[in-house]
Amino acid sequence: MNCLIIAAGHGSRLRPVSPSKPLTPVAGVPLIEHVIRAAAQGGATAFTVVTGHEAERVEAFLGTLEFAVRTVRVADWNLPNGHSVAAGAAAIAGDYLLAMSDHLFDPAIAARLLAAPPAALILAVDRDLANPLIDMDDVTRVETGAGGAIVAIGKGLAAFDAIDTGLFRATPALAAAIGEGGGSLSEGVQRLADRGEAATLDATGLFWLDVDDPAALAKAEARLG
Repeated sequence: MNCLIIAAGHGSRLRPVSPSKPLTPVAGVPLIEHVIRAAAQGGATAFTVVTGHEAERVEAFLGTLEFAVRTVRVADWNLPNGHSVAAGAAAIAGDYLLAMSDHLFDPAIAARLLAAPPAALILAVDRDLANPLIDMDDVTRVETGAGGAIVAIGKGLAAFDAIDTGLFRATPALAAAIGEGGGSLSEGVQRLADRGEAATLDATGLFWLDVDDPAALAKAEARLG
C-alpha cells in the first residue's frame, strides 16, 4: 500500500533549530527518513510525499533514499493541511496510509492499520491521556463512541477520551470530505465522523511522538539517540 506523507508546512515552531522540519535530524537521521522507514517496516510499499516549504531540499534528500518515493509539490503551503492531503491523494489510486513528516511512530501502528477491517477512514489513537510524550496543549483531541467510532475531533474539544497520533488509513472518501469545506484535515475527518464513516484503532502503549518544537525534539533524541 502507498504511504502518503505530508511535508509541506513551514514548521515554524522548529525554525529556531532547523530551517526544514522534515529534514530535522533526530539521532543523526532526518525526521522524514524515520517516518518512511517506520512505514516501510509496517508494510508500506511505495511513498508519495507532498512538499512545499524548502521543497527543493526535501525532494533532493528523498532522491537519495532506496525507497520508491514520488513527490507532489503544492504551490501555497500556507493553506490548511487538508489541501496537502488532497493533492497527494489525487496521485494515488485507492486506499493509502497517511502520515505526517514530523510524527515518529512504532512500525506496529502502521502494520495494525494496514491489517484492520476496511473502513472509509481509520485513525490510530492513543487513549493514555497521561502519556508523558504528549503535549496536551497542542494535541488534536478525539471523542469516541460505540465501537471506537469517531464522534468529534479537534484541538479545542472539552470532552475527549483519545489523542490523534497523526497516523491514518484512508480512502478517497477523505479527500472528498476535505474538499467539501475549508481544507482542514480534521474538518474532513469530522465530516466522515458525522456520517458514521470514521473509525479508530487503539494504539495505546505503542510509541509515537509529534516532533513539533524543541522540547519534543529533545524527547525524540532521548528516545532514539
